[in-house]
Amino acid sequence: MVRLPSRTVTARVALAVGGAVVLVGGVTACGASAGDDKDPDHRTFALEGRTLTVDSDDSALEIVAADGNPAGKVEVTRWFQGSVAIGKDPEVTWSMKDDRLTLRMKCSGVVADCSAKHRIEVPRGVRVEVEDGDGSVRARGFEDALSIRTGDGSVHVTDSSGPLTLHTGDGSVHADVDSRQVRAETGDGSVHLELGAVPDLVDSRSHDGSVTIALPRATYRVTTETGDGSVDVSVPRSDSSSHVVTARTSDGKVTVGTAN
Repeated sequence: MVRLPSRTVTARVALAVGGAVVLVGGVTACGASAGDDKDPDHRTFALEGRTLTVDSDDSALEIVAADGNPAGKVEVTRWFQGSVAIGKDPEVTWSMKDDRLTLRMKCSGVVADCSAKHRIEVPRGVRVEVEDGDGSVRARGFEDALSIRTGDGSVHVTDSSGPLTLHTGDGSVHADVDSRQVRAETGDGSVHLELGAVPDLVDSRSHDGSVTIALPRATYRVTTETGDGSVDVSVPRSDSSSHVVTARTSDGKVTVGTAN
């Protein structure tokens, strides 16, 4: 595997040492943004099989099921900005082994400030599992199963019809999809689900935030629970319905209604 050079930026920082001010060369670190990278890196990885696991430690991710993507190929574009005043230069790496795409960023030292973003284009017909330690995740276009888990960041899925499993430790979850099976959970944030097809199962949970579900016209078996907040269910209900909807939050409002 060819190892591509890391992308580095230095920073100028004023440090007080024994009453004196020492300048470390570069520019002042003040909030790196990957979007400022005007020359992103691009690479194509071979994919064996019909599943892909994206393993990222600290990056915003955009994942797209692309019609034009050739079978067996995963296209990745990477934006990166970073600076470390005192310490090792920041580094970003990417690699593929079997069906696992691993994305890593090393950024530590005095006044370390780094930001990374990846766009991953996946062929149609591939099941995708995302594991992101810290960063928002956006996905669209999936007809097969999609699982997203991030420790800290929002999750947003659109234009998809395959089964969804969405989880964030801290952030909102938003899905506007035709999926018939949706599981969505956040530790701290709101959940908003808008479904274009009558689902078989919706299981949504927030430990601290509102839960809103908009459904097509049908009769549903609905279970709701909130520790502190109001509940508003306006869809037709029946305990014998095969369309099961659960909405729970420890602190927030629960709304289950008909989509416009």
